[in-house]
Amino acid sequence: MSRSKYFASPLAADQEAGQEDDRRPSKSQLKRQMAALQELGERLVALPDVKLRQLPLAERLYDAIREAQRITSHEGKRRQLQYVGKLMREAHVEPIQAKLAEWDGDSMEQIAAFHQLELWRDRLIDDDEHFTAFMNLYPHAEAQPLRALIRAARKERAANAALLPGREPQRKHYRALFQEIKRLQAQAGATPAPGDADDE
Repeated sequence: MSRSKYFASPLAADQEAGQEDDRRPSKSQLKRQMAALQELGERLVALPDVKLRQLPLAERLYDAIREAQRITSHEGKRRQLQYVGKLMREAHVEPIQAKLAEWDGDSMEQIAAFHQLELWRDRLIDDDEHFTAFMNLYPHAEAQPLRALIRAARKERAANAALLPGREPQRKHYRALFQEIKRLQAQAGATPAPGDADDE
């Protein structure tokens, strides 16, 4: 199971940013938070009950997850998963993530590195100014293919924003950009944070 199924790093990053200043989160930040919580909720629905009982879940959230596991119809399950995602907004997700990471054998260093990959992906999609900083850190990257991937991810995000309620968003290019950043950082042998580029 990929860590992207339950790591809500955009949520964590945006919450941290919100502690540093009093600005309201942008619409794109809020959408990323909601998507991350939805994915975390879906990950929980896939867990057996013996593991669910080990997590710090509110009774209403636990009941909703168990109900989602029992539903067999596609539409019914989709609606219940959305309800689980809604309840996840009230949950304290950090201890849940930590327990999932423990079960998957991930170290805190691995979790932090994964968060940085997601943060780079989101910043490259959000603003062109981060592209130069990224290229300065990873000069071995091919600029043209990377720009094309970023443009495709932006178009995909715009298309998802225009979707009617109930339609499944597409994440093909979103995930492909993440994998390319991961590949480039693996080649460089390090995972610098986005802020590191500003220090050079």
